[in-house]
Amino acid sequence: MSFYDATVPAFLQILGSLTGLLTKAEAHCKAKNIQPEVLLSARLYPDMLPFSRQIQLVCDFAGKSCARLTHGEVPTTPDTEKSFDELKQRLARTIDYVRTFKPAQFDGADTRDVTFPVGPTNMTLKGQQFASSYAFPNFYFHAAIAHGILRHNGVEIGKRDFLGVSQ
Repeated sequence: MSFYDATVPAFLQILGSLTGLLTKAEAHCKAKNIQPEVLLSARLYPDMLPFSRQIQLVCDFAGKSCARLTHGEVPTTPDTEKSFDELKQRLARTIDYVRTFKPAQFDGADTRDVTFPVGPTNMTLKGQQFASSYAFPNFYFHAAIAHGILRHNGVEIGKRDFLGVSQ
């Protein structure tokens, strides 16, 4: 399996599933007469980031990780989304961006140095270690927390929705 095949499809699967989760969350708000801001600002615990920020971070980890692994220019995206529609647009832009990467760009990425910010400093890891120890854990963490926030707030979703294989 190529390094491209181990990264890009995984990012795309979950980005797509989150688009579906947003659709279900929006429908839930309409059906239950809940203001969208209630879910968009919901947290699992007061010291955790809100739902909207979880989605933004998932997008950041997908797009920025692909750029770092291929030594491309790392995109910057302001975190200004305040509605389900705006978050769906951000997911769509991230999906489009991740799809621009070609398998050849990932040739050798597993052994390439990848430098990235961690708090106020930078860290450098080999691509394989960056992907498996930093990019994917963070990407899946924020995606799972977003799913958990919606489920905790009564949105009828399950594991199949998270995986993007629901009917």
